[in-house]
Amino acid sequence: MFANSALQIALFLAVLTALTKPLGLYMARAADGKIPFVSRVVRPLEMAIYRLAGVDPAKDMNWKTYAVAMILFNLAGTLGLYALQRVQAWLPLNPQHLPAVSPDSALNTAVSFASNTSWQGYAGETTLSYLSQMLGITTQSFLSAASGMAVMYALIRALARRGAVPKENASAGTLSIGNAWVDLTRATLYVLVPMAILFSLAFIGQGVIQNFDSYREVSTMQPVTWQQPMLDAHGNPVKDAAGNVVQQTQTTTKQVLAMGPVASQESIKLMSGDGGGFFNANSAHPYENPTPFCNFLQMIAILSIPAGLCYTFGVMAGDRRQGWALYAAMTLMFVVMSAITIHEEQAGSMQLATASVDTKISALAPGGNMEGKETRFGVTSSALYAAVSTASGDGAVDSMHDSFTPLGGMAPLLLMQTGEVVFGGPGSGLFSMLVHAMLVVFIAALMIGRAPEYLGKKIDAFEMKMVAVVVLVTPLLVLLGTAASVLVPAGLAGIANPGAHGLSEILYAFTSAANNNGSAFAGLSANTPYYNWMLAVAMWFGRFAVIVPVLAIAGSLAPKVRRAPGTGTLPTHGPIFVILLIATILLVTLLTYMPALALGPVAEHLTMVGGR
Repeated sequence: MFANSALQIALFLAVLTALTKPLGLYMARAADGKIPFVSRVVRPLEMAIYRLAGVDPAKDMNWKTYAVAMILFNLAGTLGLYALQRVQAWLPLNPQHLPAVSPDSALNTAVSFASNTSWQGYAGETTLSYLSQMLGITTQSFLSAASGMAVMYALIRALARRGAVPKENASAGTLSIGNAWVDLTRATLYVLVPMAILFSLAFIGQGVIQNFDSYREVSTMQPVTWQQPMLDAHGNPVKDAAGNVVQQTQTTTKQVLAMGPVASQESIKLMSGDGGGFFNANSAHPYENPTPFCNFLQMIAILSIPAGLCYTFGVMAGDRRQGWALYAAMTLMFVVMSAITIHEEQAGSMQLATASVDTKISALAPGGNMEGKETRFGVTSSALYAAVSTASGDGAVDSMHDSFTPLGGMAPLLLMQTGEVVFGGPGSGLFSMLVHAMLVVFIAALMIGRAPEYLGKKIDAFEMKMVAVVVLVTPLLVLLGTAASVLVPAGLAGIANPGAHGLSEILYAFTSAANNNGSAFAGLSANTPYYNWMLAVAMWFGRFAVIVPVLAIAGSLAPKVRRAPGTGTLPTHGPIFVILLIATILLVTLLTYMPALALGPVAEHLTMVGGR
């Protein structure tokens, strides 16, 4: 088991690391629109977009204008996606004649994809038309990823600029951090669209479907019988007098096979960090993820841009060692969390171990806790995929996290609770990591009585106030949302598994929403007005209550003089800084979330051990 797991992790990291430098260099050039071959093809389209939008690409913005542009742009996308869902019944490309989406679900979905979260309280193939999937979901996947990359570009520019005059005497031009419309356009045209085309073709080659056919009904070879929870008129599980969910038996000899333009959405859903599946089963569906090699490609697609942006940072900052230091910190945390998840899932449940049940499938799939996992991929690949998707901010799944062991499910939960800094979403993971790097240099400076600096830029009180907002806003949303949901009947009604596991489901939902990940434990009935509204609030503020202070930091740093390192400067490109960075992230995460984790996955694990 160990050799198989180590081989898969090593192979994955080897391919990812090999892609990091060339892709990172490409994205650094894309920020300036200076890519020799691509520029000749794309530049006319880029300039046409500026003319149609009335944008002057040479005009820079200060941080406030940049922030307003980002919020209004994404608000417009939210309203557009909401409206599209509400009127899809009267629009074309709806072969199944799916009705309009309910107001609360439509709002939740619109906020979800505009905020780069991709939380799905609905089943895609039975809720959204092809037009809603393509024009709504896929478009927002591109634009939300571009938004994160644009903010990242702005922050890097602020750190990289040398500065010339004191802030109080700086002109508006000196205070500028770039042009939001230019950054959005270039991130989309130069990076996201070409990569999406390449991955779409690769996925089609592996068998991912791409069509506009109506759904097909086929006869099964034998009757299929299953049990599912009985729901009341409001869609909530019916419970008996003992509080257990009432199950009802269903039998059928027919199966409806959903069709649709899947490959085109699949590529950008993975690259963008949006992770929303065309099908309800997401990447566990054979039409969305048909082969083990496709599963591997999907993991590469998820982390390729976030990893490459580390090198982009080094190139734009003028010191490539800085980018490799951040990449090293991310990789070390990722390896540890992946190892925990894989180990716990391979060990299986206490009950199976006690009963000496052989769960081995094959040499490549040695078994373990196979509940909720695909036999095509096995435990190791499924657990690795869970770590990749929760580390990246993507939220795609090829197995059900609700069926993971308590500690196996806690590791992906912790990856999100770090603030999605372990690679994270495109742009958002890197700028969140840079904020934590500023926190580290501030703490280190306090130890030696020296003014904190990062890349030669002095970190003052204003920057640290904004850092505090970035670090604390998501835990506030997560913990308040979880606490409220276990106190009100509407929140408790969605729990299918009472006790510690039920708390973990709610904690996971708000963690995923506020950190803009989008994955779910899948045991919580969250498509209710209560959770649709509560999670929408968490997703919106989890995105933009972070973006605004990050841009404020950029605006404050941009005019500052970038000083040369001195004898007392903390090097931010070596192993000591990497260790300090990891320790600070873990310390902040555990101090914030440990009480909640102790009541959820830790308590569930101890209960299982005690009942062995």
